[in-house]
Amino acid sequence: MFIHIGNDLSVLKSSITAVVDLETVLPSQKDISEFINREDEQGRLQYVTEEIPKSLVITDDKTYVCSLSANLILNRLKSEDNF
Repeated sequence: MFIHIGNDLSVLKSSITAVVDLETVLPSQKDISEFINREDEQGRLQYVTEEIPKSLVITDDKTYVCSLSANLILNRLKSEDNF
């Protein structure tokens, strides 16, 4: 099954390892910004949107920066009505 994570992009449900709510991350939490920088340096970071990012979807091979809320993505993961 696939999960739609924004724009025209869907990812394999079983490949998702984590969903991070960027709306709750504090600027003082350096580990998230360091993780994003490391993913970018390794060529694993992909922006799904040009809007304000609300979540990170971390998969086996990429990290996606999304404008969809983490709650919406998590609800899609729980739902059986995916592609």
